[in-house]
Amino acid sequence: MITSKLPNVGITIFTQMSQLAAQTGALNLSQGFPDFDGPQALRDAVGRHIAQGHNQYSPMTGLPALRQQIAAKIARSYGANVDADQEVTVTPGATQAIFCAIAAVVHSGDEVIVFDPSYDSYEPAVQLAGGRCVHVQLGLDDFAIDFQKLGEALSPRTRMIILNTPHNPSGALISRAELDQLAALIRDRDIYLISDEVYEHLVFDGVPHASVLAHEELYRRAFVVSSFGKTYHVTGWKTGYVVAPAALTAELRKVHQYVSFCGVTPLQYALADYMAEHPEHVDELPDFYQAKRDLFCDLLAPSRFNFKRVAGTYFQLVDYSQIRPDLNDVDMAVWMTREHGVATIPISVFYQNPPQGQRLVRLCFAKREETLREAAEKLCVI
Repeated sequence: MITSKLPNVGITIFTQMSQLAAQTGALNLSQGFPDFDGPQALRDAVGRHIAQGHNQYSPMTGLPALRQQIAAKIARSYGANVDADQEVTVTPGATQAIFCAIAAVVHSGDEVIVFDPSYDSYEPAVQLAGGRCVHVQLGLDDFAIDFQKLGEALSPRTRMIILNTPHNPSGALISRAELDQLAALIRDRDIYLISDEVYEHLVFDGVPHASVLAHEELYRRAFVVSSFGKTYHVTGWKTGYVVAPAALTAELRKVHQYVSFCGVTPLQYALADYMAEHPEHVDELPDFYQAKRDLFCDLLAPSRFNFKRVAGTYFQLVDYSQIRPDLNDVDMAVWMTREHGVATIPISVFYQNPPQGQRLVRLCFAKREETLREAAEKLCVI
């Protein structure tokens, strides 16, 4: 008889809602992936490198040319200098990077603080490392960190805090002032950070992304994680990276080498080429996705959903309290999929203890214009 190490874990809500969308023929605005392709030059580069024979193992730490491009992008974006050899590691996806960082420093009995609503991969990774998550709820209206609650949650067993900015599912941002506040709070404590910044280039309205990479004090204790899939519209490539000080990187790589050893070689070659040839891509992303956000929100304005335009990510939260207050968000998501042809994600699944009366679902606007128009038409008649 198997004794499960994750007894409370089943199929993720993302898989469930995507499957339901496929079964019903609904528009899938649930799982966070674009319905359009990445840049043609990037896709062409993959075929070129496969044809050139770049099909064997890459270095465990990642292709040198790609690590150098990552370091160059960080210097350009945040004014921070990181060592491509000692501080940058390419991984098969950001989720694997997060898993390895947790496994590297969390010991049995350690506590890890996560902010609810929190992305679903954090807690299972902590549990598998023998740790325990302590959940601190973000503000109900603004999804901001409550530093009084955070301070009360700290204990001698606190080993790690996991940040997520821009935040999935809310789209909220952590400011530089909040990073300063966090630094002061944990300055004299032996606590590590994971800063999940996979949506780092999807920040809108002219607001700069406050990266932990640019916060010298916090970076000294941090693993900063990002995703090529999000940045280059190729989520199925499952390629990401983690940047950390040399001592933390060494510990992370000890785990990474036994989880996957390395990432996919031709994809790394293609990304290195494209980053070198098109550094402007990341600079253009905020306007690209803000245009989609604004179009979608303008189209939803006549609906009965209430919402504030998100500050980052490619997710828009909408409140359905004026439509079906009798339904919890899971039932609402199923009802919308089956009866109105639009699949969404309920927000309660991101909480340990969902707030009473919260009526929010998450919509992905990383879609073609025609998809957004069709979805909005369906949503406006609910």
